[in-house]
Amino acid sequence: MVKELAIGMIAAFLIFLGVNGVNIMPLILLAVVLGAVVFFLHARGELNFGVKERARHVIRDTSVAFADIGGHERVKQELQEALDFLKHHDQTQRYGIRPIKGILLSGPPGTGKTLLAKAAANYTDSVFLAASGSEFVEMYVGVGAQRVRDLFKEARNQAIKRKKESAIIFIDEIDVLAGKRDGSQAREYDQTLNQLLTEMDGINTGESPRILVIAATNRKDMLDEALLRPGRFDRQIEVDLPEKKARLQILKLHSRNKPLSDRVDLEKIADETFGFSGAQLESVINEAAIYAMREGTETIEPKHLAQAIDKVMLGEQTDKESSQEERKRVAVHELGHAAVSEILRPGSVSQVALSPRGGALGYVRHNPGEDRYLYTRTHLEQKIMICLAGAAAEQLIYGNRSTGAKNDYEQAIQIAKTMIDTGLSSLGIVDMKLLSKEALHQECNRILNDLFLQTEELLQRYRPLFEQALAILLEEEVLSGTAFRQLFQTYLADQAG
Repeated sequence: MVKELAIGMIAAFLIFLGVNGVNIMPLILLAVVLGAVVFFLHARGELNFGVKERARHVIRDTSVAFADIGGHERVKQELQEALDFLKHHDQTQRYGIRPIKGILLSGPPGTGKTLLAKAAANYTDSVFLAASGSEFVEMYVGVGAQRVRDLFKEARNQAIKRKKESAIIFIDEIDVLAGKRDGSQAREYDQTLNQLLTEMDGINTGESPRILVIAATNRKDMLDEALLRPGRFDRQIEVDLPEKKARLQILKLHSRNKPLSDRVDLEKIADETFGFSGAQLESVINEAAIYAMREGTETIEPKHLAQAIDKVMLGEQTDKESSQEERKRVAVHELGHAAVSEILRPGSVSQVALSPRGGALGYVRHNPGEDRYLYTRTHLEQKIMICLAGAAAEQLIYGNRSTGAKNDYEQAIQIAKTMIDTGLSSLGIVDMKLLSKEALHQECNRILNDLFLQTEELLQRYRPLFEQALAILLEEEVLSGTAFRQLFQTYLADQAG
């Protein structure tokens, strides 16, 4: 209202001067220049027309507690120990302990780093301010540094205003803001990083309110070394993907308000979701509830959870239409994967489906079994054979292969490179940096060709069973792991008889 009144008065004044014969063009030009300068300064945040700046980064909902976060027991314990320096300030002073200034959470996406930061604010009863690294990177020199200064100033002001003894600043994707420098200090984000380092050095842990910086990244290796030294980010905590026990806990937490059927076995779901992050597990439960709602069932059934796992892993089911010949080839390909997997690792197949989902025309869902972090040569060779089994099945039935094995080949090559890098190939222990591309290619080729022949021989021995399962899959489009294993048992019994 004040702005509109001021503009109206200025316009009336100019009209009055014009009517009385005064040349007002210089005044108009001066007003345009002043308006442009004021607009530029306001856009940079250096001018606010006396209006009190609002707290843009404050997140008031910090009701998340550590007990509400499934799994990550080691991470939560380590984080709480670090936060006790902030929470129990008097004790740290008595022992002469220097309180920490920063905590770095690193790990894959969706593992709960932001939730852990919110729980930290809840645990310490702190003001919680959140920002993303990308918010500080601008094309105008000095803008990012100014925003860093404003963020720390805002943290102190908000803590005083809310009568809190501490404030937590959470910076997500800090690798965008604090990437490794190349020596060129003229770059905008170098100046922004320098300002962040200066602000962290300027944190006086004896003052009130006390400031703690928590940062999250998926790429710890990208961060500048100056940021990681003691006195800045004193605690660096790895937030890994949850193991089976943690996955079960996360599933239970997210299903507390869901009408699960008595037939649902969450422990089995935890088995089938190896490699899932916390965010993916939450999505599985949510998608299962959506499927149940679509069908109008009273409870969430096991089939809804199976569909949800498929969706999270592979994407939504699509309406791709394929010819009968192409459909049969897809069935042959997927059954190849399933057959070799079940032969090498009994009980590993959960489902074979002949339905388009995501970018795939068909798929096999495996039971990953127990969590595994170390692999032997035999185990890696079996993984390669399962990858190559789709193409081997096509070769066995049709005498040729298709482009459908492209992703399988990429996975197999990556596993072969892992074998070479870890000294599990015929080359022995090698330094990958000293190995030529030609030598690496030749060894990968040798591994893949040898295992492809073994996979073909394995499928040939079980060809009658393979063709029987193929007929069932083409008719029913879905073959459960249990039904697939029953076919195996019947076949082996007939062979023994």
